[in-house]
Amino acid sequence: MPADMTFWAALLVGFFGGVHCIGMCGGIVGALTFGLPPEKRATPGQLLPYLLAYNLARITSYVVAGAIAGLIGALGLSLIPMQHAQLYLLMIAGGFMVLMGLYVGGWWFGLTRIERVGSRLWRYIEPLGRKLMPVRTPKQALLLGFVWGWLPCGLVYSVLIWALSAGSAAQGALLMLGFGLGTLPNLLLMGAFAAQLSALTRQKWVRWIAGAAVLGFGLYTIGSAIWNIQVG
Repeated sequence: MPADMTFWAALLVGFFGGVHCIGMCGGIVGALTFGLPPEKRATPGQLLPYLLAYNLARITSYVVAGAIAGLIGALGLSLIPMQHAQLYLLMIAGGFMVLMGLYVGGWWFGLTRIERVGSRLWRYIEPLGRKLMPVRTPKQALLLGFVWGWLPCGLVYSVLIWALSAGSAAQGALLMLGFGLGTLPNLLLMGAFAAQLSALTRQKWVRWIAGAAVLGFGLYTIGSAIWNIQVG
């Protein structure tokens, strides 16, 4: 898949997977928002710098992780004498997206096991974030966002596996940038309209639509990889 298509595809996965982001990160965003002084959250204009700082740093963490994953994938592919190795990795990533779609839609929750694995690392990172709370300045919000970006998340892990097949550190970073930007609208709105969006995401039909979209993209990714293997 060309780099520009990969970017937009990852952006769409981030956007449609945003229901999961609201469900998982919504409590964090709400706590950060309501922990600000009342005068700072009195109007959207005063709240926006904090929300932008959180999310800019969170997406930067994704980009760093994507670059690392892309580099590891590129090094691994250079050592494996296997034709179509990159496409097989892409098939695995598509499989994870299918599982993520089932998870977002509320049809299967096995991916929580992967998040539990990540929680072991989170135990060492989370105390750093706790020291930055309560947030009082945009600089604090920025630093806290860097920590937040490493929160255990099945959706993020699925896209990171996709980044392994990107072919280089730059491509992996670009893929995760697209994904992070895709999650941005939902999480920015979450900060400003936490209660309303939390209620919306509890609606089954919302989760079903988002889950079906992510699942469909995973199936498309698998099908595209199989097609390229057959014609390659």
